[in-house]
Amino acid sequence: MSGSICPLEWRYGSTEMRRVFSRRNIVDTYIAVEAAILKGLEEAGLAPSGCWSKVESLKGTLDPAEVDRLESRIGHDIAAIAEIISNRIDEPCSRFVHLGATSYDIVDTTWALILGEALKLTRARLIEVIKLLASLVEKYRDTIVVGRTHARHALPITFGFKMANYAYELTRSLQRLRELNERVVRSKISGAVGTMAGWLKQGLIVENTASSHLGLKPHLITTQVAPRDGFAEVIADLAILASQLERLSLEVRELMRDEISEVYIDTGEVGSSAMPHKRNPSVPERVCGLSRVIRGLLVSSMENIALMHERDLTNSSSERVIIPHVFLIIDQMLLDTISILRGLRVDEVSTSRNLELTQGRIMSECIMVKLVLRKGYSRIQAHELLRKLSRESIRENKHLREILMENGLYDDEIGECFDYSKYLGNYSELIDRVLKYVREQIEVGSM
Repeated sequence: MSGSICPLEWRYGSTEMRRVFSRRNIVDTYIAVEAAILKGLEEAGLAPSGCWSKVESLKGTLDPAEVDRLESRIGHDIAAIAEIISNRIDEPCSRFVHLGATSYDIVDTTWALILGEALKLTRARLIEVIKLLASLVEKYRDTIVVGRTHARHALPITFGFKMANYAYELTRSLQRLRELNERVVRSKISGAVGTMAGWLKQGLIVENTASSHLGLKPHLITTQVAPRDGFAEVIADLAILASQLERLSLEVRELMRDEISEVYIDTGEVGSSAMPHKRNPSVPERVCGLSRVIRGLLVSSMENIALMHERDLTNSSSERVIIPHVFLIIDQMLLDTISILRGLRVDEVSTSRNLELTQGRIMSECIMVKLVLRKGYSRIQAHELLRKLSRESIRENKHLREILMENGLYDDEIGECFDYSKYLGNYSELIDRVLKYVREQIEVGSM
């Protein structure tokens, strides 16, 4: 890889995703679309029968370098493809290649097919992430840990409950990615300004035949190009997914801090070249770093929506960069998240220790509620009292239980608050609700 420049060529993303966006696959898909349009021309009576299969047979035979050489001479990649195809097949079929079509009939329909492939692979990776989260939810369903808000100890939760929140969020992304098929993965076969004029009132036949052959539904109406809001939606949904994966990795990083030490990733990786003792969260950190790149590319995708009149070319160059980069990056992020979750372990000694760090003060809400419901206090009175007693606990370095005893407020009912397992609310039912949703969406998403 000594000649590589972009790390996506070798460092980030999978072989499968690189194949989807490879020059070879793009050229072959261009040929497939040209063949499908020619099949549409045949069905409409605008081209001789049997021509489309001759074009189809060229898949895998055109050297992308040959296309690039001709493009460098004539300045147009699709014109180069059409000329090479025409030169490879006999008369009379060669006369009808690309007839009535515009370059973006080929380009945008190719994008649709490639996006379909890339989204399918992305969904499969995401489903694996969600399944791993669901298994962690079950494994640690009842493992009590500190819940934190504003990075401060709040109330007890379970680690399974914590993971269920991530499973829910990521399953919502799975839904979003699946819905893209309906709005975005569509053919654009409508000619130079979208009216199909070059097909002499037979355009709907050409469009329908070609689209059906490719396994796509057509856009209902277009200009010379498919609407760019769809492309922006793809990148936006992947940016949301990237941010969710970052949130999960950030949580793992925070919980791995020596001061917290509630989780660790069971791997044999070297943490530091200088400090042998280090067990660094390098993979979660990579997820967080890559997420920033995707969010940055989202801006350019949004700017591509505003094209002039029936189209201009400002979207073309940026999309060639944005789309493969975003998919390869999210691919790496998902692979990294799978690795993280497979190795994620909870240190239950540390979680038990951390539950006691605030000397019972995390149960102040429980005590406040009991004072209101059982002892006749108003909520405001109880809140102010517990706020005062909590400060006293900190100042005197005493357990809140002891402070309550000194103030004549402790009894067996109040004492139950210090049994963390009795103040977890409806956590188990909420987990079950999420797992049911996850199972339903995975079943649909796998189709």
